[in-house]
Formats: sequence, structure tokens, C-alpha cells
Amino acid sequence: MQILTCPAKLQSLEAALRRSLPLSLPVYGAVMHMNRGNPGEMEVAVDTWPDFGAVLARQSGEMPVDDSYRNTHAAFYRDLGAYRALLDTPGCLRWDSAFHIIGLQDGVATTSQALAATKGIELDILEFYTYLHPDPSSIPEPQLPPTIRLGSLSVAHAELLAETWPYGGTPRSRQYLAETLSRLPHLCLQDESLHPVCWVLTDHFGTGAHGYTLRAHRRRGYMRAALAITARRLHARGFPSFGHTATGNVPMQRLQEGLGYRRLPGLCRFILHNPGLSQPVP
Repeated sequence: MQILTCPAKLQSLEAALRRSLPLSLPVYGAVMHMNRGNPGEMEVAVDTWPDFGAVLARQSGEMPVDDSYRNTHAAFYRDLGAYRALLDTPGCLRWDSAFHIIGLQDGVATTSQALAATKGIELDILEFYTYLHPDPSSIPEPQLPPTIRLGSLSVAHAELLAETWPYGGTPRSRQYLAETLSRLPHLCLQDESLHPVCWVLTDHFGTGAHGYTLRAHRRRGYMRAALAITARRLHARGFPSFGHTATGNVPMQRLQEGLGYRRLPGLCRFILHNPGLSQPVP
């Protein structure tokens, strides 16, 4: 296993991952961030270099054992055997902690299942559709009503976001959202009182995440506008515009398809290892 820190190697890795799109999307987005100032404080591990067979992107530094929000890895492999060997390399993962691995390839889930079974570790797997826009520059610039303006969120809004996020409501989720707001691009629509009514975040892997409209402001086209502006901004910075949508969230699926997003074949899986460790203490 190698942790790549050399700028030239990271540039080469970005180019290699670009050639493997869309399956490499989450890792590619993380490496793009790393090569542009690394606002998410990420690192990337490969099995070998330069002819790598597997890549893991994750936040650098020591993570608390119960923080599965920040302790999230994005995976991509060219060789499934190399990927399994990388995960099983001493020091690659802390199997006594709670952590996520996300990936668009079927082997990401089956490898976690096989290794977890040998270690007596429980898993929780969530499945999502992944939507990617082929050309965000083709999305028309949305027209906002005069009572709505573009704004931004601050770490003070982390509580609001945690309360409106299906995976929030815990101190760890609030800490994660505050960190995301302070480090990474996001977009917010505000009313005349400058209160947020709709927002879209971008996570450490370049994914459009946690899109939400407050209930009192729904059915007015705000999320459509927020997604369109976010996609155009990502495209202007050279990033792909993509996101993961719950398989049962039909309204969001229709909204993205109406904007020209295309659903990728297969599923993206969020695999939570040691789910019991990440539960809030009563």
C-alpha cells in the first residue's frame, strides 16, 4: 500500500481516473479536490504505483472510532483481487471503528461482505442511483423570483441541516455538516429575510449532496433552480456534476432527469462497517 503525496503522481492519478469514468466518479472527485488545494483534507491510498489495481480516497488523519460520517472512503478498482488485498493490508482500515466505503462497482460491496464475515463484523448497506449530467453548460440559467436570492450557509446552520437530513440528528452529523459547510462549495436560496429556504451541498468526493427545500417553500421550483446553478458552477470549475439519489426518491429522480441528468447503470452502495459503533449513545 502507498499513500500518494507527490503532486505529479496525484495529477497522473487524476488523469487515469478520468479515463475510467463514470465508475471512478467518487474517487475522481476526491482527487480533483486534492489537486486544487485539498479543501477536504483528503488522502489517497493505492495498492501499487504507477500500475495500480485499486484506489481508496478518504479524509486524512486519525478519525474517532464512532465517526462514520467523516470516516468515509470512496473506492475504485481495476482488479478485484487487488482491491481485496488493499482492504486487508494492515494499516489500511481500522476494522475496530465505524466507517463507510462507497463505490459504483459491485465488487466494492461483495468484498466488504467477504472480509467482514472473516472478521465477525456487521454491515449495513444502502443502495442509491447515481445521476450524472453529460453537459451542465446546456442547462438554462434559472430565473429566480424577486423575493429569492442566492446566498450561502455558515457553520451556524449545521443544526438546521442535521435536522432536515435523513442521516442526521446526531452530534457527529452536525460536526460533519459544519466541516463540509466551512470547507467545500455549497449553494443556498434565501428569502427576503435572508433565511435559507433551499440548499445543495457538495461533499469531499465532489458529489452533490444533501439537497433540501423547507416544506413551506416546496412546489415552487427552488430545488430545480438550485440544482441547475450548482451543476453550472461545478462545470465551470471543471468538476463533473453528479449525485446519489435514494432508489425510492422518485420526485428527485424525475427532477434530475428533467434537467438532463442521466442515471448510470447499476447502483452506488454505501457500506457501513460496524453500524453499532456509530449509533448515538442514549
